[in-house]
Amino acid sequence: MQRTTAAGVADGSLPDTVLFLEHPPTITLGRRTEKGEVHVPEGANVEVVEVDRGGKSTYHAPGQLVCYPIFDLTQHGQDVKRYCRDLEEALVRTLAAFGLESTRIEGLTGVWLSSPPRKIASIGIHLTKWISTHGYALNVDLDPAPFTEWITACGLDGYAFTSMARELGRPLSVDDVRPAAAQALADVFELAFADVPALAATA
Repeated sequence: MQRTTAAGVADGSLPDTVLFLEHPPTITLGRRTEKGEVHVPEGANVEVVEVDRGGKSTYHAPGQLVCYPIFDLTQHGQDVKRYCRDLEEALVRTLAAFGLESTRIEGLTGVWLSSPPRKIASIGIHLTKWISTHGYALNVDLDPAPFTEWITACGLDGYAFTSMARELGRPLSVDDVRPAAAQALADVFELAFADVPALAATA
């Protein structure tokens, strides 16, 4: 779906498009994943998939909001570092809508809660002729154990991972968070969203 959508954005038949979704239990291996980073126990119910995004390994599961912005970055600054910082800013604003104060950590991609540092969202992107695919994964309400027990997530050894529900001390669904996530993206990238029925039906 990402490739099809990206082709449409590239040839102008589709506008900038954002896919919001949840994956079944899946470990994705980015282009910089290193040997020994994946140590899934035998019999674990998870698929392992190599992908073309940057970064290392990460974990996806129901209860995590995955956001794939498929943008023509020639219309958004044509700057990879700025694009990643803008995605982080959208995440910071999404979390703030639920009273969670998040931050960036120098040298580490993604969004964190601090004291002690706990990673709550990961970012990994791919660009082809300035068309973006992949994006971010925000932990809404899922067990973060696989980030450390099944993989060395993002190549980070010794760091903790958390979720919005854990930090808030109450259940929270991806459906609860999606509107705030869409609004944050719209604000940061100066977009106005409209549903694309064909994509929604495919999803």
